[in-house]
Amino acid sequence: MGENQHMSLSSEAIQNGARELARRRRDGLHGPALDAACRPQSLADALAIQAAVSDHLGDEVGGWKCGLPSEDRIVVAPIYQRTIHTSTACPVWAAQGAVRVEPELAFLFGRDLPLSDRPFEVADLAAAVSTVRLALELIDSRYDEGAELTFADRLADGLVNQGLWLGPELPWAEACGASSFDVQWGVVDQPAVTLPGRHPSDNPVAPLLWLANHFRQSGRQIRAGQAVITGSYAGTFACPVGPDLSFRYGVWTPFSLRFHARSC
Repeated sequence: MGENQHMSLSSEAIQNGARELARRRRDGLHGPALDAACRPQSLADALAIQAAVSDHLGDEVGGWKCGLPSEDRIVVAPIYQRTIHTSTACPVWAAQGAVRVEPELAFLFGRDLPLSDRPFEVADLAAAVSTVRLALELIDSRYDEGAELTFADRLADGLVNQGLWLGPELPWAEACGASSFDVQWGVVDQPAVTLPGRHPSDNPVAPLLWLANHFRQSGRQIRAGQAVITGSYAGTFACPVGPDLSFRYGVWTPFSLRFHARSC
């Protein structure tokens, strides 16, 4: 990732940027790009701000979103424990009566992925993942809709994640082979929409393996109890807040839930 890896902001600037993004995240607010004095200029700046946001929020990291990196982008961001939900009544920051979601698979770890002096393989993941769940990533940005943003801006803010909803389980082997499936969803008792779904990497485990080895190289771990999502099967779409909604991913167990707007 070349020069974009080098940090250009001071520690004070990183803390100032993180404090503002944490404030917006905590209160459901949006605003312009960060002031120039604390705006990330590199991926390293962005990751430092992202990590500091976690400190200012005072919430545990309950999971991660990730994707395969490219030459100039690294796709990794925390999902906070208090924003991970399993109840059929799911709180969200809503806009104009709707929340944007992404259909995903979530890999839940039953134990810490151990520190290792060798690269992880898929078998190591299979031994550490306790269950795979059908999931919806809950989407929101801490920036104004019309703000002109760089990828580093978005990375610092956690890549538009506001939380995660976890649904029915599916077998590990079926999850590993889930390169594509149809996503059906709609308001209960109304016609459903069918979206053709395909994983952006064609393999939902490939980004998980990358994340495990990315963390390994810096002495970090995916921890027991954390959930990892690796990419949307059908982009991002808006769901209404209020009515009961039904979803079905491929042949797996359908599920229903209802979004309600957060007030704090």
